[in-house]
Amino acid sequence: MASGGEKDVEVLFSDEELNEISGLKRGVDFVEVTCGCTSHRYGDAVGRLRIFGNGDLEITCECTPGCQEDKLTPAAFEKHSERETARKWKSNVWVIAKGEKVPLLKTALLKYYNQALKTANGSQKSHNGKTCHRDEFLRCTRCNKVRRFRLRSKEECRIYHDSSLDHNWKCSDLKLDRITCDDDGERASRKAYRGCSRSPSCSGCTSCVCFGCDFCRFSDCSCQTCVDFTRNASA
Repeated sequence: MASGGEKDVEVLFSDEELNEISGLKRGVDFVEVTCGCTSHRYGDAVGRLRIFGNGDLEITCECTPGCQEDKLTPAAFEKHSERETARKWKSNVWVIAKGEKVPLLKTALLKYYNQALKTANGSQKSHNGKTCHRDEFLRCTRCNKVRRFRLRSKEECRIYHDSSLDHNWKCSDLKLDRITCDDDGERASRKAYRGCSRSPSCSGCTSCVCFGCDFCRFSDCSCQTCVDFTRNASA
């Protein structure tokens, strides 16, 4: 561990491995750099790539000032950028090193990702130590549009949980995102990407499908699902 102001910062990469990579930021358990993906039609889509020591990769897109896409996998970011030759994100997603665009494949930034692939055993955890909960969807009872719920925090899990129990749920009830019925619905091509850490278009696996844990079940909720979980967990 190396000193980083008031907190100790885990040394994930050496200075040589990160030599002159643009936008470098070192966190307590991650490294963040500027990244991008180029579409011949739309140009460069720029984002922030965050690399965790357990191999997780997350990209926050900054392609436009109003873009709200965050915690994308590199493959999902490649798709979002409208890259014509997709499905080769290791070559198509780049960072800027010494003023040049360099594919991730030619950097040391994928070393933890590659290690995780070799040791994957079906029990992947996200960087916060919790099971990765895939994104879920609800349909507005007023406009009939489908809305995405990201389940990356306990607060987000609770919002989705409570919303799913509301048979009259509306877009205006979504607290974290200021969405109204006038906003466009989720694109059909995006619904396949639900935040699985194993595969961007995973249809359901042990890494992202959770049947109940203390992250997405609540002892103060009186629904049968939470009551059963709390009873079994304390048994």
